[in-house]
Formats: sequence, structure tokens, C-alpha cells
Amino acid sequence: MLTIFLALAVVLAGVLVYTVRQSFPQVEGTLRLSGLNGNVEIYRDKSGIPHIYADTSEDLFMAQGFAHAQDRFWEMDFRRHTTAGRLSELFGAATVETDKAIRTMGWRQVAERELPELSVRTRRYLDSYAKGVNAWLQANPNASDRSLEYSVLKVQNGGYTPEPWTAVDSVAWLKAMAWDLRSNLEDEIDRALALTKLPRERVEQLYPGYPFDEHEPIVTQGAIVEERFDQRAKPRQDEPATDARGAAALAQARKTLDALPGTMSGPDHEGIGSNSWVVSGRHTASGKPLLANDPHLSAQLPSVWYQAGLHCREITEQCGYDVTGFTFAGLPGVVIGHTDKIAWGFTNLGPDVADLFMEKVTGDTYLYKGEQAKLETRREEIKVAGGATVTIDVRSTRHGPLINEVMGDVKPGEGANAVALQWTALMPGRTADAIFALNEAADWHEFRAAAALFDVPAQNLVYADTEGGIGYQAPGWIPVREKGDGTWPVPGWTGEYDWKTAPIPYDQLPSVENPAEGYIVTANNAVIDPRRYQPLLTKDWSYGYRSQRITDRLKQEIDKGQVDAATMSKIQQDSNNGLATTLIPALMEVELAGPSARARELLKGWDGSQGLDSAPAAYFNAVWRHLLKLTFDDDLPEAARPSGGDRWYEVVRRLLDTPDDPFWDDTTTKQATETRDDILRQALADAYQEVSGLLGDDVGSWRWGDLHQLPLTHGSLGTSGIGPIEALFNRGPLPVPGNKDAVNATGWNVQKGYAVTAVPSMRMVVDLGDLDKSRWINLTGASGHAFHDNYWDQATLWAEGGLLPMYSRKESVRDAAVHTLRLTP
Repeated sequence: MLTIFLALAVVLAGVLVYTVRQSFPQVEGTLRLSGLNGNVEIYRDKSGIPHIYADTSEDLFMAQGFAHAQDRFWEMDFRRHTTAGRLSELFGAATVETDKAIRTMGWRQVAERELPELSVRTRRYLDSYAKGVNAWLQANPNASDRSLEYSVLKVQNGGYTPEPWTAVDSVAWLKAMAWDLRSNLEDEIDRALALTKLPRERVEQLYPGYPFDEHEPIVTQGAIVEERFDQRAKPRQDEPATDARGAAALAQARKTLDALPGTMSGPDHEGIGSNSWVVSGRHTASGKPLLANDPHLSAQLPSVWYQAGLHCREITEQCGYDVTGFTFAGLPGVVIGHTDKIAWGFTNLGPDVADLFMEKVTGDTYLYKGEQAKLETRREEIKVAGGATVTIDVRSTRHGPLINEVMGDVKPGEGANAVALQWTALMPGRTADAIFALNEAADWHEFRAAAALFDVPAQNLVYADTEGGIGYQAPGWIPVREKGDGTWPVPGWTGEYDWKTAPIPYDQLPSVENPAEGYIVTANNAVIDPRRYQPLLTKDWSYGYRSQRITDRLKQEIDKGQVDAATMSKIQQDSNNGLATTLIPALMEVELAGPSARARELLKGWDGSQGLDSAPAAYFNAVWRHLLKLTFDDDLPEAARPSGGDRWYEVVRRLLDTPDDPFWDDTTTKQATETRDDILRQALADAYQEVSGLLGDDVGSWRWGDLHQLPLTHGSLGTSGIGPIEALFNRGPLPVPGNKDAVNATGWNVQKGYAVTAVPSMRMVVDLGDLDKSRWINLTGASGHAFHDNYWDQATLWAEGGLLPMYSRKESVRDAAVHTLRLTP
């Protein structure tokens, strides 16, 4: 990603010893922070996790900004350059194409429009947070004071000095979060690209419907009655329609989307997901609810999350917060966690909130309903370190920016020569308001009122409270289309597929309070059966393998007796492969000889668990990798080839019943195989050849953990291509169990190998019976400073499935503290 001279390694040797410790934060004693109204205390435990105590909300968030900057300012600065399309100011020409893509999307411009629409209170808190960041920045003017990354950057870009933090910098991060948690945009393109090589009916085979008869949706009851969702109501039905055009422009648009950096997701967007579930007190040992959450995001160092507690010494009108949980460096408040009365968790709801409109552009106009409409145009200037400023003209239709244009000219295709993106996050929203409202909610009513403000990204919210209540709410700005179901790109020039002005009303979105089952499970599975719910949320759900496994495990544990926090943690660690019971019988029926037959014996009696020491898991996953490549790579363009997620579980499950389906015809070999069994046999043989080459001929000694490993790569400098620099910041790899659609979702891409690309980025179990018995873990650690004790101190425990105490009561926080810092006005 970066163009940095090899001479850096020599320079770094001289500055490393001095720089590393100089940038470590002060966590003991007393510091004066101009702008505070009163004294603030910051307690840190041995993991470096801060708990902040103040008398006003403004002081609380100012201190949070200060603490975030102490530990993670480089990460914050890098993110704001990302969201503003200004990476080239730091790294030169290497990131110009990325900046072009971001400028075309206009994240920063949307954030600037959004800020004035937020509440006065939210803007005040954002400003207080910015004051805390800037107080730290003013106290650390030199590169060596800030972090090792700045010393590295100084060698290449010595003139760079970070500017003050602003409220817009925080709001823009929400746009990046929304981008990474977008739903089916790539699927929408990939369908159209697959259509260039396959007939429509064969493309549809690759996107099967959700298996409602086998995998339960989140909400199993209710419908809309009198313009409101009623969890006791009877079902209704809906009908979709589709269309698609312009493959050439779409191929270019796919490259544009791939160029956009992932701040929470990596290059393999399909690995993004989450688990969360809640169990009512009638099934728990304490008689009060338990709530679990583990979002699946890209593996990066430092982790995207930052643990913290934000506590008002007394709950008053001036200070209404007592909240502990996971935060984002750069954003005030707690995103996922608990107050002293409620807890909540998120999974990606995945509604279809982005559509691609094929456009017919002529000069500075585009066709719309038979007339030529004027394109909106704005000029963007991209400053480039060490080079000339790059200028681009961003053009937009009524549907959104033309995203294909940032990658160069596109030849016309089927009447369309451009692609516009319409996406809910490109409209101003109130998600920042929602975060502060969630952080002080005290009951189900206040929680739902806060969720109503959560525009993008739309999430599944699970809820529990200390009074014993549990619930689920689907929030978000979800469009209503005049026509179509959002699964294919559509013609923009007809106006037939335009979005209606108003989204699905919040009161019509699915919501459940205290269901009869006594538990609620969300894992990116379908929210509700469309046979009982009319508004279209999406057709591209995760297929329910994780959610059903969690549900089945919960039922088993409930039948055994009362569930406790340890039970919830064990379920988070479940590594079962949901495809095994379907695929293994077919593999066993194939005639097979030679060493691959010996390897196949590993699968006999295998229970599907994918622990580190599992030889069957190593072989089965290798067979899966080669099965997908043999079956589909010859039929699909590169961008649309399988990565291995649970959609492909469903595709293969259905194909196994049709042994003569054309997909089984592998045209890449010199003598094309013709049937299912030929492909299965070849996959078994190829898998043996690959794994034996990597791990040796003794199949009994194979270990899944020797193949399936997690590299911890620094989010910016970790991919410089310069070994000494990467060695400063990268860590690992760590062997990990599970796979993409196990509950312990450690994703990998079958096209690239077994290295882990997406992980449970944190884990949390909240005990509403005693909040101090709650547990949590982060992927890496609190600090963003390489070589700090808390840089990646949680990683090994995370990989082992362990959790740390999640203290929140002041007595417990003080007892666990190893450092205390006092901030004074």
C-alpha cells in the first residue's frame, strides 16, 4: 500500500529505542486539561482498559477523547484521512486511486451535511470529545511524542503535522462503518457479471432462497397490522421483480468498490457478520437475562474496538451516563455494551440499502424518463505527498455518484455506459444521536426510542434489562422501491425502479419483546419469513447455519438445566461445521483409491468440530476448497467466484441431489469431468495433494491449526512491503479453530488459501443478574503503540476462547486498577 524507501530500515534502527517509549501515554499522576469543568479520574486495569469518572457529560466525553488519543491517535488520524479521501497526503501516489474512490462516494461531504442535523446535545458532546483529542495533540507536538508510526512517516513525509480533531471527523467514521456493513452490493454486481457467462436460470441457482423450513428466522411471529408491527399478528405475502443491464460498466464499478478500503472489513467482504443472542431469566441460573455478542469483522492490529467505561459519579441532569462496553477510537460514547440497567448487542441486519442504477450518459447529461437531465458535478483536488495535486470531476445522477468513473472510461454495454450508486448512508442521518441515547437508556421503551434514531448501518439489536426483560428490534433507514427487489442492477433511465421518498416506517420494522421461547438468536440470518411480512428487507441473508447452531445449542443447554455466563461463552466457541453432515455422505459414496482414500478415512465418525488439533477438519476444509474451485471457477468470472461462505453451502447442498447438473462439468481440465462424482473424487485427491505437501504424508498428524492461522497485520503500515517496517508493527500468526460459518466464525477465502481474514473481533457476555460477573475480550489490546504491553496482550487469550472480567461497579474498577490518572481543569 505504501511507497517507502528501503533506507527507512537503517534510519529506524537509530530512532526506535528512543521513540518507542517516548510515545507511551502517561497513565499515573495528575495532568492539567484545559477546558474541563471539574476533576476527572481515569482508572486502568492491567489490560490498559480505562474507566473514566466525571461530574458532567462534557467532561466525561472530553476525557474519553483524551484517552482515545493517548492510545490510538495514529489509528484515528489514519481513519479520518481514509474517510476524507486524503490518504495520499500521507503516503503519496500509491493511494491516489483509493482517494479517488472515496472522494467519489463523498463520505466527508455527507458528514458535513449531517452534523447540523444532529441534536444540540450531540453536537456539544462531539465538540467536547474533540477538545479532549486536541488537548492531547497540543501536548504532543513532535512525531516521536505521538507514536512510532509518525516517526516512520516523518522519514518519507517530514512536513506532515496532524491538524486539530473536529466533530466532522467523528461523524465521518460512521460513514466508514456503514460502508463496511453494507449488505448485498457485491452480490448485486456479481449476479450481473455471472450473467455474462451463464443463462439467468443458472445464475439464480447460485443465489438460492433462504431455507426457512430448516433454519429459523430471528422473528418467528407477527406481521404488520394497522401500520404497525404486531408480534401476535397473522402473516401476509409479497412479490418481487428484477432487471439488469450494462455488464461492461458493472465490471468497472466492481473494481471501484474493491478499491475502497475496509475500515472494519477486509478485502473479503463475505466474511463480515456477527452473533448475538439473549436468554431470559427463566432459563438462567441467576433468574435474570444473559446477553452475548461477537461481531465478525476483519482481523486488524490494533483491533477496531476499544474497551472503556464511562461513568458519571452521580446520575444527574448534568451527567446521565454509567455505561461500559466497546467503543470506536475517534467516536465518543459506547457502541456495544451495558448501562447500569440495560445491555444491548448488534449483528448486521443486512437489509438491501444500496442499489446500482445503470445510466445512459451523454456529455454532461443523462437520460431520465425520456429527457436529458443535467449531471451534478463537483471538482475534487487530491493533494499528493511528494507529487503534483490530482484533480477529478465527480459526476452524479439523481440516483447517486457515478462510481465507475474513478477507474477510467468504460465502453458502453447494452445501452448503459455508467453506474450510479444509491445508498442510504449518502444521505444525512442521526446515528450519532442514537449512540448517546442508547448509552443512557434505562428500559425497553427508552431503548426502542434510541434505536429509532439508528439510521445506518441498519443492525439487529438484541436487548436485556436488570428487571428481567429481553427483546429484539430491527432499526434503520430501509428503502421502499417502486419496482424490483434490489438483487440485480436496474436501468436508471426509466424511473421504474426509483426509491420512494419515505423508507419503511420504524413502527413497521420487526420487533419482539419477551417472546414465549425465552430467548432470541441473531446471526445475520433472515429477520422474518417474507410469507408473513410484506415490506422487502432483503433477499440476500446469511443462510442461517450459525444461527441455527446457536439455537440448537441453547435448546440443549436449557434442557440440561439453567444457563449461565460460562454456557454462553462455550457456545461462542462452538466450531462445528454445518456442511459436514451434508457433504460427507456424498464424499463417502465415491469410488476412491490411493492415498486420498486413506485421508478420507479421517472423515468417518467425525463430529464436525474444527479444533486446532483436528486432522478431519484440515482435510475436510481442503476438500471444500478444491470442490468449489473445480465446480465453479470455470463457469464464473473471477470477481464472482466462490469464497466459501454459507451461500455456497446451500448451493452445493442442492446440487448434490442433481449429479448431472452442468455445474459439475469441469471444463478447465484437459479431459473435462462430466458428473458430480468425478468432481468429488478430484476434490478428494487434490485436497490430499495440497495438505500432504504442506503438512506431510502422515494424515493422522495433520492439524487444522497448522493451516488455519490468523496474521495480525497493522491496519496501515503492516502491508508496506518492507520487511523491517512490517516486523515493527505486525504480530502473529496465531492458530485458530472454527471457520467462516461456524459459531466461532474465523473466515477464510477458498480462492486464496486457509489464512484467516475475518474473526470475532471481540466477545462479550453480559450477566444482568450481576453486571460485575460479565465477561469480555478484545482481539488485540487497548494500546495502538507497538511494543506497549497492551498492544496485543489479549490476543492469545482471545484465540484460546478466554474472557476477561468486565467490571463496571466503581468498587470493582478501583480494586482492579493498576494505574490512576487524575485530570484537572
